[in-house]
Amino acid sequence: MLVDSHCHLDFDVFDGDRDAVLERARAAGVGTMLTICTRLSKFEQVRAVADSDPEIWCSVGVHPHEAAEEGIDAPAALIERARHPRVVGIGETGLDFYYDHSPHDAQRVNFRAHIEAARETGLPLIVHARDADDETASMLRAAAAAGGLTGVMHCFSSGRALAEAALEIGFYISLSGIVTFKNAEELRGIAKDVPLDRLLVETDAPYLAPIPLRGKRNEPAFVAHTARFVAELKGVEEGALAAATTENFYRLFAKAKRP
Repeated sequence: MLVDSHCHLDFDVFDGDRDAVLERARAAGVGTMLTICTRLSKFEQVRAVADSDPEIWCSVGVHPHEAAEEGIDAPAALIERARHPRVVGIGETGLDFYYDHSPHDAQRVNFRAHIEAARETGLPLIVHARDADDETASMLRAAAAAGGLTGVMHCFSSGRALAEAALEIGFYISLSGIVTFKNAEELRGIAKDVPLDRLLVETDAPYLAPIPLRGKRNEPAFVAHTARFVAELKGVEEGALAAATTENFYRLFAKAKRP
C-alpha cells in the first residue's frame, strides 16, 4: 500500500471527477490520502472531503501565501478545529520568501501560531518552506527545544542544511514529483541520504505531476510514479519503499487509523 501524504482534494479542479480520482488512486495501490487545508475559510470543504471517505484524512492550517488575508496570531482557532476526528495534522504552514504573496512578518506570526497549535495538540506540523531555509530551520529548532513538536517538511525541495536540521529534530522529509524532474539533481542527492524510516511520499496534487506525467493535473494515483522513482534512487525494492513510507505515515500521523 502507498500513502499520498499531502494532496488538495478539496480544490475545485477535482469537482467534476473527484470520485473517479479516488477510484484511480485505489487502483494504483494508494490506500490512504491526507488532504491539506490552506485557508481557514476553506476548512469546512476540506473536512467534508475527509468525512466522505474513511481512507481520507485532513489537516487544518493557513498556507504562508494566505498569511496576509487569513493568517492567525494565536493557536486557538486551529486547536478548536483539530478536535475533529478526521483532523490529523496542523498546516500546511511555514515560510515562503520566493513568491512573497504575504509579508514576511505576517508569515512569521502565522507560522508561530501553527507551531504552538502543533505542540498543544500533539499533532504533527506540516511545513512549507521556500527560499527561507535558514529562518525555517531556526524557528523549528527553537520550537523543538521547547519540546512536544513533531512534523514533516512537505514537498521538500530545499537545501541540504534544512534537511539535516529537520532530521536532527526528529522531523520527516516528504518527497513529491519534483524529485523526478531533470533539474532536481541536488534534491536527488539529498533524497538518497534521507533514512528510509524518515521518508514520506506525496503528490501535492493538483500540482507537480511527476515525470512521465509532468504538465498534467496531478492526482493521488500518481504518487506511485514518485515512489517507484525514489525506490530506484535509493536502491530498494518498490515494495520495501511502499511499506516503509506507509509505516512512517502512521507513526507520524498517529491519530489516523489504518484502513
